[in-house]
Amino acid sequence: MNQNHQKTAVVIGAGIVGLASARALVNKGYRVTVYERHARPVGASIRNFGMIWPVGQPAGESYQWAMHTREVWKDVCLKANIWHEPTGSLHLAYSELELAVMEEYVALYGKERDCRILTAGETALKSPAANRSGLKGALWSAEELIVDPREAVGKIAAYLEEQEGVVFRWNTCINRIAESAVYYGADESQQADLIVVCSGADFETLYPDLFAGLPITKCKLQMMRLVAQPDSWRIGPPLCGGLSLLHYGSFQATAAVTALRERAENEMSEYLKWGIHVMVSQQGSGELTIGDSHEYGPCPDPFDKQYINDLVMDYLKKFTQFKDYRLSASWNGIYAKMTNGKNHLLQQPDENVIVLNALGGAGMTLSFGLAESVDF
Repeated sequence: MNQNHQKTAVVIGAGIVGLASARALVNKGYRVTVYERHARPVGASIRNFGMIWPVGQPAGESYQWAMHTREVWKDVCLKANIWHEPTGSLHLAYSELELAVMEEYVALYGKERDCRILTAGETALKSPAANRSGLKGALWSAEELIVDPREAVGKIAAYLEEQEGVVFRWNTCINRIAESAVYYGADESQQADLIVVCSGADFETLYPDLFAGLPITKCKLQMMRLVAQPDSWRIGPPLCGGLSLLHYGSFQATAAVTALRERAENEMSEYLKWGIHVMVSQQGSGELTIGDSHEYGPCPDPFDKQYINDLVMDYLKKFTQFKDYRLSASWNGIYAKMTNGKNHLLQQPDENVIVLNALGGAGMTLSFGLAESVDF
């Protein structure tokens, strides 16, 4: 290669994984172009809680990526003028079984992570929105960060374009990759030293045989937003009910989670059937994002189930006390997830082509750290 030649890269997909990859590639000296089939990011990257969530990650690379991702978010948010809040998080305990899982979490991770058990009184001081009736305590983690994904993802793209020189080609769908080039439109193409496929939909259509042969599925989630709370009232940290202890990988390392799951199977089987665990985060606008459910399969049902939203809302009201529970929006999101327990997919289907995908709903938490770990 010519010594004066600047390496070029094409990233397919302007969701959070694509944006993180573009940033990592710029930092490694590439001249980067991002292709996005829509006029703006509209996928799972803007349809989530906006939580950067180290507390849910198991020990090892996932947690380390999450902590690094948090630091990158803080830096990018300042540079791109993105609202963000280092809130920490609260998992609320209303049974001895829930509290036992949280206590074991602190015993396992407390030396590495900034976390501890709070009494009911201490919990109330952290959040006026926590329902104190029957509250036995909470797991406090100081490491979580909140953004508003509807604002943040678009602003990161603008920042990368304006300050880092990344070129964005919106409304441009890549229809073929061959011989180190991406093809779009009738006969247009762009050569690149490296092509990174970060969009799940594009991966599935560009490499259908590879996609079909992998241990990968799709997950549909249902989420809602409640109206901005009156008088600028803030809930403090994101709040999680006991079902979240069954969802996140970090808690699966505890022995106590087995008994908690058995009780849930007996008493809350419908929640487990639909993969429901309930959490809430508050954006800068004062609105509350709540959810969610998890339906797995290759072809998710496009129609939302009011029954699922009702289950979420019923459980939410057991551990929260908001000023206003009125609904302002509801939606679903779909993302790719590995079925073999891996937290992402990294493949090289062709020379100079990398697929970085299937973060299983943890894109906001892992993307920046993961992208910097890839040997582009």
